[in-house]
Amino acid sequence: MFIWGYVVCAFLIIAGLSGTAFFIVKKNIENDQKKELLKLKFDAKNLVTPLRIQAYERLTLLLERIEPNQLLLRMNNTGLSAQQFHSLLITTVRAEYEHNLSQQIFVSSELWNQIVQTKEETVKLLNLCMGKLGSEATSLDLATAVLAQVAIDTPNFKALETLRKEIRLLY
Repeated sequence: MFIWGYVVCAFLIIAGLSGTAFFIVKKNIENDQKKELLKLKFDAKNLVTPLRIQAYERLTLLLERIEPNQLLLRMNNTGLSAQQFHSLLITTVRAEYEHNLSQQIFVSSELWNQIVQTKEETVKLLNLCMGKLGSEATSLDLATAVLAQVAIDTPNFKALETLRKEIRLLY
């Protein structure tokens, strides 16, 4: 019976040492995993940061390119009817937007919503101005109507301000 006491005592010591060793090894593995995860996050951040900055640049360019004044200057074509010019402007705004759709993954939801709203407001502005013109109107008539409307309100101002604030906060 006395030997069983030693056996039980030895078993308890071995179990205690094994348990302690297990928890030490487990903690080391967890620490190694945490270190590896932190390293991966750091590496990812170093890879993503230039992409995010590029996204802000591209979205700034998008907003500038669909800004009505810039759009009219770039797409100026006096040989078109107002209807043809209107179609060209709408197609250009939509193409610019679609070309930059993937940038939304790098910016906040608030900023992306502002971008979408700006595109929609620009299309609405072009449609409104076209709706005020008759069937014989020229591209110059449409451009004049758009410029008169833009003098009252520019659709992209709020989105540009949101973009500037966001980039300043992050970098």
